[in-house]
Amino acid sequence: MSHVIALTGAAEPIVTAKLLDIAVILGLLALIIVVARLAGAAVAKVGIPPVVGEIAAGVLLGPSLLGVELSGDLFPVEQRGFLEVLARVGLVLFMFVVGLELDVSLVKGRGKVAGSVSVCSIVLPFSLGIGLAKVFVETEATAALKPDGVDFWPFALFMGAAMSITAFPVLARILTDRRMHRTETGGLALACAATDDIIAWTLLAVVLATSGIEGSHGHLPGWAIYLAIPFVLVAIFVVRPALTVLTTAYKKAGELTPTILSVVLVGMLLFAAATEVIGIHFIFGAFLFGAIIPHENAAAMRHEILVRLEQIAVILLLPVFFLISGLKVDIQGLGSEHIIPMFAILAVAIIGKYVGAYVGARIQKVPHWQASSLGLLMNTRGLTELIILNVGLEKGLLSEELFTLMVIMALVTTVMTGPLLNFTYPQRRVARDIAEAERAALGAEAVDRIVVLSRPGAVNEVPLELAVTMLAGARPAEIVVADLQPQGRLLDLGSGLSGELADMAAAMESQQVLVRRGEELGVPVRVIAHPTADVEEDLVELVRVLAPQGLLAWSDDPSLDAVLAVIDCPSAVVAEGTAPFPTGAAVSVAWSADSNGEAAVVLGARLAVARQVALQLPTDGGRRLAAIRAALEERGVRVAEPAAPDPDSGLSPAVIDVAGYGASPAPSIGARSEPDPVPVDFAAVELGATAEV
Repeated sequence: MSHVIALTGAAEPIVTAKLLDIAVILGLLALIIVVARLAGAAVAKVGIPPVVGEIAAGVLLGPSLLGVELSGDLFPVEQRGFLEVLARVGLVLFMFVVGLELDVSLVKGRGKVAGSVSVCSIVLPFSLGIGLAKVFVETEATAALKPDGVDFWPFALFMGAAMSITAFPVLARILTDRRMHRTETGGLALACAATDDIIAWTLLAVVLATSGIEGSHGHLPGWAIYLAIPFVLVAIFVVRPALTVLTTAYKKAGELTPTILSVVLVGMLLFAAATEVIGIHFIFGAFLFGAIIPHENAAAMRHEILVRLEQIAVILLLPVFFLISGLKVDIQGLGSEHIIPMFAILAVAIIGKYVGAYVGARIQKVPHWQASSLGLLMNTRGLTELIILNVGLEKGLLSEELFTLMVIMALVTTVMTGPLLNFTYPQRRVARDIAEAERAALGAEAVDRIVVLSRPGAVNEVPLELAVTMLAGARPAEIVVADLQPQGRLLDLGSGLSGELADMAAAMESQQVLVRRGEELGVPVRVIAHPTADVEEDLVELVRVLAPQGLLAWSDDPSLDAVLAVIDCPSAVVAEGTAPFPTGAAVSVAWSADSNGEAAVVLGARLAVARQVALQLPTDGGRRLAAIRAALEERGVRVAEPAAPDPDSGLSPAVIDVAGYGASPAPSIGARSEPDPVPVDFAAVELGATAEV
């Protein structure tokens, strides 16, 4: 009996200790999440990617701010093992996302430039990194930066690889935040970063495989590393085609089912485990599985996968990884002897990437300003660099002091990208280039063009019949529907590219309705539809570049005033609250005693005749308007005075407002003044030409 009592008594402290461990871990997780979210939100307000704030939060919770003793008390050593496991799972999820968003089709049509920029922006910093490692080793003051027991070449090759990295997800996020991904420069940057990712990750895998550092499964024979090549080949040529069943299942179900997501997670975990066993690192397996997930006709599925993973990875697991990394960074432990090495690392990293990318772009005849922008963008390192540095520290290829210096470099090179881009590629130029790209996509044929600003949130309500009427039978002609929508919340985990592709795929059906309706009316309809962070600025630049012969919009469009201020063509404005195709709605002209007013009257007369309704003209327009009224009545146009509001409801009858614009654009828009339209010869206008429409 006494023996049983002794066992029970001995077990109680163990149970209590486990309960305390769990309570402490849960409390620490809550603290990590709060600090990470606050830091990410704070830096996002000043235009810095949130991931930079979250990384900095991890550093601040470590000995760099709190000191070794306080940091150790807050995050006890015995609890860090649990946090380390969570951090590694977060790494697996993130590297899977990096592979998932890597789309080789981005390189299509840009292969020469992307290849040149990527190779040069890797070769130069890689070489400089090796040279810097040699200087560190041969200089007495910095020799301690190389870990003891590591040969020179493994250390030097890793330094070169760490200097060569570009963070594709962070770069893509910067581009989407600045709307640059819709420009030629942004497209080139994405293509270069995608190519850079493939080369750099392959290079790093080779460096780790040939470094002689044993992985977690050092009992495997030395030749096991050579299994990596057949493993990759099987993944690309066997597993990837088999994964098309996921796309089929997704289309059949119409949503991301638990079964599909389970297959994705199982594949990701098995691939990560396989590369860890082979002796490379588990991050490469997760990256590879993400890269072989089908991209063709699978934008919506990939976006849903990102949405699901974001909830757990970004909010919980990655902040734990930032903390674990921050606990290894000790800025307070750096001394004056580390100042010169710090500046040397920054110089090699920034100059190597910038000059390499710039030279690679100039070799392919890329303009100076564009090559300079590419050089700045390729310097973005962010979270990807932090992952690589942790691998180096884990494998013993970096000392703790050098790890701290390299983390500072990763933060600096990421933070500097946005502000420096404002000099080489300001937002106004971004908006103009987006508009130029949209115009080029329409073709170079000279046509009469009517631009229609779609009703906010209701592209199907575009009154194409009114736009056709405005053309007055002119051919060749086209109607361009501008359907720019405010950009929704970007996923913290992804770059935003997959979300935009998914939104565009969902909108294609409604766009096709307009295209088919245009075919019925005998006028081609082109739809320009995409989300944007600044609808008004992009619309202004788009209309300016398209230089339409007419504009059709709704009166409640929030961008209407800004657009009207920069055009010099007649415009029809459908009143707020009017039905999509207002049967019987009169046409009302906003008269002004200049050529703008005359053009507006002609447009209003065309609309009125085509719709067989009255043309409302003001009674106080002077002799010129009286003469115009008489000329129109002689040609059979019904002219009436503006209708008074209904005495019972107080509402005015539905009207289509028509006005002419362009004499003096508003100074706040920053546009150049445009001359007035050429005065209209009313006698030469065939008002009845569109009556059959």
